Amino acid sequence: MKTYVELDIDFPPVLAELKSAVHRFAENVVRPTATALDRIADPQQVIAPDSILWKFYRSAYQLGYHAAMIPTEFGGLGLHGVGMHVFLEELGWGSAGLAISLGVAGFPFEALAASGNRELIDRYLKPFVADREAKYIGCWPVTEPAHGSDWGSSILDDADPTNRGGRVIARREGDDYVINGQKAAWVSNGTIATHGLTYLMAASNNGQPRAGAAIFVPFDLPGVSKGRPLDKIGQRALNQGEIFFDNVRIPARYMLAEPGNFDLFGMQVLTKANGTMSAVFTGVARAAFEAALDYSRQRIQGGKPICEHQLIQKRLFEMFTKVEACRRLSRAAMEYNDAAAIPALEYAMAAKTFCTQAAFEVASDALQVFGGNGLSREYGIEKIFRDARASLIEDGTNDMLSIAGAQLILAQA
Repeated sequence: MKTYVELDIDFPPVLAELKSAVHRFAENVVRPTATALDRIADPQQVIAPDSILWKFYRSAYQLGYHAAMIPTEFGGLGLHGVGMHVFLEELGWGSAGLAISLGVAGFPFEALAASGNRELIDRYLKPFVADREAKYIGCWPVTEPAHGSDWGSSILDDADPTNRGGRVIARREGDDYVINGQKAAWVSNGTIATHGLTYLMAASNNGQPRAGAAIFVPFDLPGVSKGRPLDKIGQRALNQGEIFFDNVRIPARYMLAEPGNFDLFGMQVLTKANGTMSAVFTGVARAAFEAALDYSRQRIQGGKPICEHQLIQKRLFEMFTKVEACRRLSRAAMEYNDAAAIPALEYAMAAKTFCTQAAFEVASDALQVFGGNGLSREYGIEKIFRDARASLIEDGTNDMLSIAGAQLILAQA
């Protein structure tokens, strides 16, 4: 088992055991599954009933990994802080796409646990936690054809808190909301999800113009439909696709973040999403570094292993440094924000942008160490490179997140 030196001298044994178990799962199940799915040309076949994708999901659900971040009081693993980082880093080491998919699968149900809504907890959360066949899969429909990264930065716009954009609209009718609109093809788990915590625009309680809100939507309701899965260059094991809402009627009590009271919820979601990305792509960076390190010991050029050439040594050390820096920043940000009543979103943004950029750079340098072989699909490094490239765009482009993070810092000065 490849690993790293754990610099936390007080690292709990229980987390060391978790790390070992999740790494075995990543090595024996996640990575081979992702490699096989990556080579399927038609993304529709990736999610076909006989696809090995479903064997992966069942294996993960049988281990309880789908409920990793559900509190133990509801039967989940209750991971948080460093434990959550360890879990996500190891999964990311196996595959960025499947790590993200599994994490998103539980997100709407985590929101139910935090809501305190006993009806929804009993009806949806408990069956999700007990699921061992992947019958319950969640998603977080945010992105729209005309709105992507801008929705995240808009929650920081104090000048006009109702200027949130968004064309998925919820109209109040008595005790129900009626939802109309389209979510874009970039919704993770979009075409396989059974439930979603959907971001939309709704009239606020005081009759003010529409404001951001989030509602839990079972996708078996009349009027919900889905498009084809997206065909991408990277993270091909991660299903993504459009979701359509056509006069979908749902009880108002399913609204978990009410219009007019969305900002703190939105900041918590952004913080968690950015933290998750930083942990997953710490694992991706580590996978790329380890692949290059192994290859450099085996590849002979100039009569000796290339790891004995100083240029390769310098490159390897720079890669190693970036991986370790990723882990320090992302762990610290995740641990703080998991415990803080008000999240420090700028630190989560810093972790996401730094770790994803580092993962891309490390993957690129690793591919360079492989030389021409790095371009061959025979070697896994080209897949890691493609997967890492997507991270600079997903869950908010790094440019947009950097600007939003700077605004948060400036607001504190």
